[in-house]
Amino acid sequence: MASVSNPDRDVFRERYATSDADVFLSAELEVLGSDYQANGYTTLAQATDLGRVLRLTEDHLLLDIGSGCGWPGLFLATKHGCRVVGMDPVEEGTGVAARRASTDGLGDRHWSVRGSGDGLPFAPQSFDAVVHTDVTC
Repeated sequence: MASVSNPDRDVFRERYATSDADVFLSAELEVLGSDYQANGYTTLAQATDLGRVLRLTEDHLLLDIGSGCGWPGLFLATKHGCRVVGMDPVEEGTGVAARRASTDGLGDRHWSVRGSGDGLPFAPQSFDAVVHTDVTC
């Protein structure tokens, strides 16, 4: 697995530590239309389009590469009933995502994995769909 450099990891660690602050959530809700503690630029409309284009259903397993806090993968799982694996190289992000998955009632339909898009730790054809929004990993 390629790793995120320490300076980058520190930036993400700091971002996730404060991402639940009311001021950040309010801004995210106004700009993106979501409140997932997102650190990207994918809007609610774009995430909704992803689900429509991918034709996600409860029978699908989705991989969200670079998932960080879980946006938009958790949203898609909640909206379409699919299962989702969120993969991110920064463990603080996967912790935020796991808490949100619990809040959203996803239970055993969500898994967080530490990993990077340049070395997927999965067998070929393990997923029905893949999203990767606002990522460099």
